[in-house]
Amino acid sequence: MDNKSYQDHYFRKAKSQGYRSRSAFKLIELNQKFKFLKNGIKLLDVGSFPGGWCQVVVKIVKNGKILGIDKKKITKIKGVNLIKGDFLEENSKKNIIKFFNNKINVILSDMAPNTTGNKSLDAIKTNELCLSILEFSNEMLDKNGVVISKLFMGDDFEEIKVYAKKTFKKIDFFKPNSSRDNSRETYIHCNRLNT
Repeated sequence: MDNKSYQDHYFRKAKSQGYRSRSAFKLIELNQKFKFLKNGIKLLDVGSFPGGWCQVVVKIVKNGKILGIDKKKITKIKGVNLIKGDFLEENSKKNIIKFFNNKINVILSDMAPNTTGNKSLDAIKTNELCLSILEFSNEMLDKNGVVISKLFMGDDFEEIKVYAKKTFKKIDFFKPNSSRDNSRETYIHCNRLNT
């Protein structure tokens, strides 16, 4: 299947199943592999616009506490609390901490900056976001918690790997089938803080 028809396949599949984005299938695959979506968990989805990942979460997680945050306004999803804000700003982080009022079990991020067309620069910017997620999880994640974050294979990939290995007992990398073949994106799965 060429890249164009492949993209259309996931786009059509998302539409037919009522998901707002084709990336919903990435989260479904990630959860099939690592099994981190469970009933009763506290979950944060960073960079959650248009809401495809939150839609997947709310179908699987019952009696949980789910929060999505994005700079863009997300149309309401039943069972999900949404904040419009920039995760990197202190005020947003304060709002997240206030909402959970406790440690978080799962932090998800499919966050990527607006692309510039410069693949190397885009990779660096996405990986900086990934690093900020890992740093935040060091403070806010339950000691047995899980982080899933997008990153790009690039110059600073090693830096993230080193930080993750220092911070977590277990890390894995996984590229879902629903990622585009020509994309350098992959996902890091981190489990159980070292502290």
